[in-house]
Formats: sequence, C-alpha cells, structure tokens
Amino acid sequence: MAVSPYSSAQQARQLIASRLVEVMQNAQISARELARRCGWYESKVSRIVNAVTPPSETDVRAWCTACNAEDEIPDLIASLRDARGMWVEWRRMERTGLRVAQEQILPLFERTTTFRAYSPSLIPGMIQTPAYLTAVLRSTQRRRGLLDDVDAAVAARMARQKLLHQPGKTFAFVVEEFVLRCLVATPPLMAEQLGHLLGVLALPNVSFGVIPASASRTMEPPEGFWIYDSAQAAAELTSGFLTVTQPREIALYEQSFAELSDMAVYGTGARRLIATAIEALA
Repeated sequence: MAVSPYSSAQQARQLIASRLVEVMQNAQISARELARRCGWYESKVSRIVNAVTPPSETDVRAWCTACNAEDEIPDLIASLRDARGMWVEWRRMERTGLRVAQEQILPLFERTTTFRAYSPSLIPGMIQTPAYLTAVLRSTQRRRGLLDDVDAAVAARMARQKLLHQPGKTFAFVVEEFVLRCLVATPPLMAEQLGHLLGVLALPNVSFGVIPASASRTMEPPEGFWIYDSAQAAAELTSGFLTVTQPREIALYEQSFAELSDMAVYGTGARRLIATAIEALA
C-alpha cells in the first residue's frame, strides 16, 4: 500500500498541533511564555507543536486559557477525540471484554450496503462458523489476558451475520490460500469451517475469492482490511485498530482490494482450492 497505515491518525494529530500553534501566534506569545503560563517545561510545548506527543484534553484547555482563547476549546477537543478514534489500542478497545467490541461495530455494518474484506491469515468474521470464531476469540482472550466473555462475543458476531441475507447488501471477500490451510482450530472444526465456505459461495449477494499460493503477484500481501461502502476503511494491526475516513486513503484501500481481487480465483477455482484444503485435513 502506497501510504503508511498510520498516516490518517498522524495527519489528524498534526492538524491539531497546527491549530494550537495558530492559537499561540494569535495571542502573540512565544512557546517559552506559553510554557511559563501553563507551568510546563518548554520541551512539552515543543513535543505538542511538532505532533510528537498528542495533547490531552487538559493540555488543550490549559493552552487555550493561557492564550485567552477559551472559545477555541470545544472545537479543538472535538478534533482531538476524532483523532483518537482513528487509532485505538487493543487494550483500550477490549478493556471491558470482547463482547462490547463486537456490539459496537454492528451499527456500521447495518448502514453499509457494500462491504469488502481482504484477509491474509483468517477466515473473515462475517463468514466464520461459531466453532472457528470461538477458537479465534479464545486465543485472543488468553493471549491478551482479557475478561472471559468469549461465548457472549461469539453470540454477538453470529447475530451480525444475519446481515448477509439482508436484501440490498453485497459482500466481497478475498483471502489468501494460506487462510484455508491455517489450523486456527482443530482439523474437524477447520473442515466444518471450510465446508461452510462452500455454502457461502452459493449466496447470490456474496463474492468469495481465493488468491492461490502459486499466483503471479502484482503486490505483496498487505495487512487485513475492511471497506465499508466508500465511507470508511479499517485495518487490524498488531497493537491496535486503525480507522480511516479520508477519501484519498479510502481510495488507496479500494485500489488495493481491486488489485488483490484480480489475483484471486472464484467459483469453480475457489471450490477446488477449498476442497483440496479439506482433503489435506484428512
């Protein structure tokens, strides 16, 4: 992908920093004077100005108060909260367990009419079986030391899958062949999951493609990502969850999805790869 996955979040932080600099300049005070008025070290002002360290809401209030610009506080804090929403660490998103994280994303799926997903490592969530999903979430719960609400999280995800059959919605999934062979669950449960994919292929509003391991690639496998209409894209990274809403960056994800889709096989070709993966389990 031609742009860093963190660029939207970083750009949002830089915009906030630029607005704070403007507030300081309009007050006609120096960074040193601002630090003095706020009771900070000058290095803190420097880190905020250069978008190295994002300010807290308390910092924004202190900054604007020191510049006699209290009227700027509401808009700046709103922008700060938006920027935080672009990048959320797993520990913050999942601090109350996995169920809440599943439920919070449901409204986004409900208002999305065209959903696209690429996965290099797992069966996409919308077409997972309960047993496969349980294995995935159980591993996540244990690895991150989370509250054990896996059963409730699975129920929430399964409820979301009803949208697959809702008229007016279309779903497109592209996975790497590795996904079909990665033993996330036990062989019998993997066989069940792969058999379920054969049923997914028959759904009229669902496209499911597999990029063969032997495919001539025009791009390396990127991180897994999802596109909701053309309004929002999201990606799961090692340390957190990224959301982008900037049209320029969404277009890059759409371009990547189109390129990955062109490398995939569908219909009979996808069935053949799934069947081969099932046979390998035996």
